[in-house]
Amino acid sequence: MPDHLWTRSSPIEAFGATEAAVINPALAAAAEKEISSWSHYQPSPLYSLGELARACEVRAIDYKDEGNRFNLGSFKALGGAYAVRSIAQRAQDGSGRGTTVACATDGNHGRSVAWAASRFGLSAAIYVHSEVSERRKSEIERYGARVHRVGGVYDDAVRQVKLDGERFGWTIVSDTSYPGYTEIPSIVMQGYTVMPAEAARQREELPTHVFLQCGVGALPAAICAYYRAIYGDAAPKIVVVEPDNAACLLASARAGTLTELRGDISTVMAGLACGRPSMLAWEILSRGAFGFMSVPDTEAVQAMRLLASGNTGAAPIVAGETGAVGLAGFQFANRYPEMRARLGIDRSSRIMVIGTESDTDPELYRRIMNLREDEVSSFCENRAWSRAGSS
Repeated sequence: MPDHLWTRSSPIEAFGATEAAVINPALAAAAEKEISSWSHYQPSPLYSLGELARACEVRAIDYKDEGNRFNLGSFKALGGAYAVRSIAQRAQDGSGRGTTVACATDGNHGRSVAWAASRFGLSAAIYVHSEVSERRKSEIERYGARVHRVGGVYDDAVRQVKLDGERFGWTIVSDTSYPGYTEIPSIVMQGYTVMPAEAARQREELPTHVFLQCGVGALPAAICAYYRAIYGDAAPKIVVVEPDNAACLLASARAGTLTELRGDISTVMAGLACGRPSMLAWEILSRGAFGFMSVPDTEAVQAMRLLASGNTGAAPIVAGETGAVGLAGFQFANRYPEMRARLGIDRSSRIMVIGTESDTDPELYRRIMNLREDEVSSFCENRAWSRAGSS
């Protein structure tokens, strides 16, 4: 079988200036103070998957379920919205660039930005690529945003919104960073730190391992930096999980430098179909993550079904095609003794995963859940499925 895992051979590097500029205790506390003041805020649940933990021969598996965060269906409600709030505050005091915020999205981030723009009095221009479903596009439009569809994949939408943003004077709200653009992605990542902060109050002990799904890398980088900033050497091991076909962070880890993938990156995990890592995310994860791995599409679908079955020790959980990928990564690694050993997983291990989304496109969720295993790869190759959505 192909090698799906890279683990570092050198010690985790000390928390440094790069991480501290993005995430530090004061910035994380400020993000939680602001977000927890919003109406309808409540901590997302942390479910114990006790039966699954016993079957996997580990001490605990905890699932942080972001599927109902602010009724937006995903963890993205924390990051993009927090950045939009910061931009709105600057606009009010005259220090902001303008009143239109813009972003590229696979669906969830754009929905968060559009929601926050409507909430805080700004306009929004959201760019989606050709594989974003009509249902997800309409969920963004319901908050009054102008939605533009761009040919190609997520990275093409990122390039187009950057060009148009410069032309029209918009403020770009992205969780991916590149040279000359790091401030707002840093604020987005600060919003994500609400999740580990809540989780620390929901359990007496820290996890030993956190398996985190990855697109451009903002989520695992934010969680990694948070744990290093707050807990230092006691921080859990961070394992980054990507689709086999879009594993740009795994490729970067193997190359030892930020690496952009070329060619087809289609995957059933559509929200993770990213070919180029965020610059900031790579800088943080290259020094702080313990492992990088990839999983086949079939693993993501199996994890979705397992959560929905209620055979984990928790009530049935609805997780979208990217929502269960952290769990899929753990299960995949745990199945192979060599991978389990390389990651340092044993009977004392406490695993945490984040369920990053619910069924943000219910019709698509039903179609994926009904696929036979031999249909998954062809499902991804047929690009028409993802635009059909529920229309």
